[in-house]
Amino acid sequence: MNNFEFVYPYTFALLLLIICIYKCPAILKKIYFPHLTFFTKQTYSMHKEKLFYSLIIALLITALASPISYDQKESSKRKGRDLVFALDTSGSMAESGFDKEHPQKEKFTALKELLSTFVKHRYNDNVGVSIFGTFAYGAIPLSYDMKSVTFLLNFFDVGIAGDSTAIGEGIESALKILKKGEAKEKVIILITDGYQNSGAISVKTAVAHAKEMGVKIYPIGLGEESDFDANLLRLIAKNTDAKMFAARNSQDLADVYSELNSLEPSTIRSQHYLNKKELYLFPLALATLLLSSLLLRQEKEEL
Repeated sequence: MNNFEFVYPYTFALLLLIICIYKCPAILKKIYFPHLTFFTKQTYSMHKEKLFYSLIIALLITALASPISYDQKESSKRKGRDLVFALDTSGSMAESGFDKEHPQKEKFTALKELLSTFVKHRYNDNVGVSIFGTFAYGAIPLSYDMKSVTFLLNFFDVGIAGDSTAIGEGIESALKILKKGEAKEKVIILITDGYQNSGAISVKTAVAHAKEMGVKIYPIGLGEESDFDANLLRLIAKNTDAKMFAARNSQDLADVYSELNSLEPSTIRSQHYLNKKELYLFPLALATLLLSSLLLRQEKEEL
C-alpha cells in the first residue's frame, strides 16, 4: 500500500509569504520579488499576475517540503532504555593516582569526567544516578536531558553519603529510580572501588530484587582486583545476565564505557522508509515551467 507525506511539513509556514503579494506595500514587493518587471502587465491583469506569483511560490515551497511516497515506514522513536548509574562515593574514592596523566586528580573526579562524556552519547535513553556510601539515595531521577544530568554530576563529591560502602543499598536505590521508568529495557551500571561493609540491605537481596524486575547490572570495579570485591561483582553480573568490568586507571575506565556502548547501544531516533520515492521534482518542474512561460511571453511582447 502506497503512502504519501512531506518530510519537512513545517516548511509550509513559508506560504505566509504569499500574503505579501496582496498586502505588502509596493516597496516590500520589490524586496521580496525583485524581478516583477520581467513580467508583462499589458497581457495579464494585476489579479492574474498575483495569482501566477502565488502559484509559483506555493509550488517551490511544496518542493522544499520534500514530498515522498513509500510502501512502509519503520520508526525507531522508542523510549530506549532506562539507565541508572550507582556511584560509590565512599572515602576511598578520594584517592589520587587513578588518572595517569593527572596523578593528583581524585579518583571520583576522574570518574565524573569520564561519566559525563559517556552520558552525552546516550542519545535515546533515560538516565538517572544513585549515590551510595554509608547509606544510599537517588540523586538524579530518570531524565532525557543529558545536559542537566552532566551538570548535576558536578555537585557530587566524596563522602556525600558517608565514608563506608553500602553496595546493596546502592543497588536498591537505583532500582527505586528504575521503578518510575517506562522503558522495557532497564540497566544499572554499578561503580565501586571497595567491599560491602555497610547498609541494612544485603547485596544478595538487592540482586534478587533486580532479577524480579528484569534489570541488568553491569558492575565496574575501580583499581586493582584486590582493592574491590571482584568475586562479588562477578556474581552480581552473572545473576543479572550482564558483565563485570575492572578498570585499573582512567584509560581502562574509558575503554569500559566504550564496551558498554556496544553492549547497550543507544540508538539515535530515525525513520526508515521502504521503497521511498522522492517527488519534489514534480512541483519544482511545474514552477519552472510556469516561470519560463511568463518570461517567454514577455520576450514575445517586447519584439
